[in-house]
Amino acid sequence: MRVTQSMLASNSLRNLSKSYADLGKYQDQLHTGKKISRPSDDPVVAIKGMFYRTNLTEVEQYQRNLTEAYTWMENSEAGIEQATQVMHRVRELLVNGKNGTNNADSLKAIAVEITQLREDMIGVANTQVAGRYIFNGTDTMQPPITVNNDGTVTLDNMKTTPFSVEVSKGVQLKVNIDPSNVFSKDLLGEGNGDGTGGTLAKIIEFLNGVPNTNHDPDKLLDELDAQFSQISAERSELGARYNRLELIDDRLGNQEVIANRILSANEDVDMERVITNLTVQESVHRASLAASSRIIQPTLIDFLR
Repeated sequence: MRVTQSMLASNSLRNLSKSYADLGKYQDQLHTGKKISRPSDDPVVAIKGMFYRTNLTEVEQYQRNLTEAYTWMENSEAGIEQATQVMHRVRELLVNGKNGTNNADSLKAIAVEITQLREDMIGVANTQVAGRYIFNGTDTMQPPITVNNDGTVTLDNMKTTPFSVEVSKGVQLKVNIDPSNVFSKDLLGEGNGDGTGGTLAKIIEFLNGVPNTNHDPDKLLDELDAQFSQISAERSELGARYNRLELIDDRLGNQEVIANRILSANEDVDMERVITNLTVQESVHRASLAASSRIIQPTLIDFLR
């Protein structure tokens, strides 16, 4: 095959073009820190990158879900803590009121304080976080206890359905409590002077000396202790779920680190290797330019030197 000057020139230009392309690739890698800038550069790396990035996105979403779960559980814990303090105070007042050393005015003063404590518990039951009621199951837009215009309350609308948050793939964790164990009708139900109200209403009737009720203070104390046990059990159950949530949080943190490391290993370049390759390619390119300048002679005079 006869090799002509135009063939030499074409080959030189093609090789120089490839050399420029290699220089451009290494410079892009150096500037972006990534192995590829488009899927066609390496389809395998691109496909794996999509998979790893999806995995990382899922982990980040679950971590955002954890924030929601922490918000519900911590506010629920605060509500139970306040309810516990109220129950302790009511018990102290009941013990003080049944010892027989108080006159009628003192007993009525104690009844007034317990009335205020009952209203405080109703306020806790209607706690809102970010505009949602956390003690009404999944019906978060309606209060569990309705305060009527005449001052009475309605407790029949309280929902106990679990409110769950997906904290890991396929794992739903209940983040609310059963409000009927803390703010039950048996505890907060109103009395009508007939002895059929909740425990707090009965205690108030006893202290006010409402006739025809015949409340036994020792029995009321037992009822109060039984309801306090329910609150304590609900708090313990919430604490167990909170501990599990922290374990899931730790696991997701480890998964995030691993996902970022795998994604980096798949997409990020080795800077030392890129700089070395770029330096070598620059040397090769300069040598190619020098060789091409000798092969491609622009005029006849160059052959006569």
